[in-house]
Amino acid sequence: MDRADPLQSYRKKFLLPKGKRKQLIYFTGNSLGLQPVEAEKFIMQELHDWATLGVEGHFHAARPWMYYHKFFTKPLARLVGAKPQEVAVMNQLTVNLHLMMVSFYRPTPERFKIISEAGAFSSDMYAIESQVRYHGFNPDEAWVEIQPRPGEYTLRTEDILETIRKHGESVALVLFSGVQYYTGQFFNIRKITEAAHAVGAMAGFDLAHAVGNVPLSLHKDNVDFAVWCSYKYLNAGPGSVAGIFVHERHGNNFSLPRFAGWWGHDEKERFKMKKGFKPMPGAEGWQVSNFPVLAGAAQLASLQLFEEAGIKALRRKSQMLTGYLEFLLREADNEGKYFQIITPVQEAERGCQLSLLMKKNGKRIYDRLVRSGVVVDWRGAGG
Repeated sequence: MDRADPLQSYRKKFLLPKGKRKQLIYFTGNSLGLQPVEAEKFIMQELHDWATLGVEGHFHAARPWMYYHKFFTKPLARLVGAKPQEVAVMNQLTVNLHLMMVSFYRPTPERFKIISEAGAFSSDMYAIESQVRYHGFNPDEAWVEIQPRPGEYTLRTEDILETIRKHGESVALVLFSGVQYYTGQFFNIRKITEAAHAVGAMAGFDLAHAVGNVPLSLHKDNVDFAVWCSYKYLNAGPGSVAGIFVHERHGNNFSLPRFAGWWGHDEKERFKMKKGFKPMPGAEGWQVSNFPVLAGAAQLASLQLFEEAGIKALRRKSQMLTGYLEFLLREADNEGKYFQIITPVQEAERGCQLSLLMKKNGKRIYDRLVRSGVVVDWRGAGG
């Protein structure tokens, strides 16, 4: 199957880390994706243009810095299922989440609740709690976290939809992961969005573990906004620049409140240095600061590979590999004495991840894997 794999050549386009004695087996792209071979070339191009052109690189670099953020819009739009004007590359994930909540979490005394999955990534939890408090509400009353049923580890879609309906007109925002970082569950974005809109709420998603992992269709699914980082499945390097999606119906609504910055201002008047913010149409109107070119260069190298391979082909291979690993694990412990796979069994409901709940000797097994040159992720109870 490896020999027949149409994507087999892409393995050579990434740098695989090596241990003291041998090449490591890398299972932690969910924390930090591997470096594309071309990343160095892309970064060196910007360093060369900086050295030789100085400030003129803003207009005369091989990829002019003034418009650098625009090189990302089409490939990212294809990855997340959006129109180019609905995406922008900027800041870091949690900064972007706060900026989105400024616009899309507008609580009133009657409509003030946020619904999320329980056990969301900590940065999302901190953002939700602080936004709720900032608006003068008590998180115990305003924040609804949906727990799995007793004895289960993932959420049933019907329970999510029922919770949204139950809280009804008191819901201001439904904010979920795309793929849950701990369990690997791929949530039904379309149905969650429909349920949120049915009660008059906004629907937003943190796609940190979904972008570059699973096919997305944010525009068709009618999502209001989404945020993501780029250093996991997008392979853009540690701390690289993040991104946002804003549906076009909001992107062209210039009366929507937002925190403004000069890079989101009408680019034709950006350097006039006058009062009066005029946002760019689309997601670019939420930009605050100019683009970090050196951090973005590596992401361009990775996006080039996504463009060549295509997310649909990557998803097919992902499902086959994850399914094969699941088969091997069940063969190794067919009675379930040592571990339980808590990631959904259904292919459509998971990303390229299997989370194992260890029943005994978990840390010892992890340590042995590490000594054997296998890079895996360990989480203690609760995260």
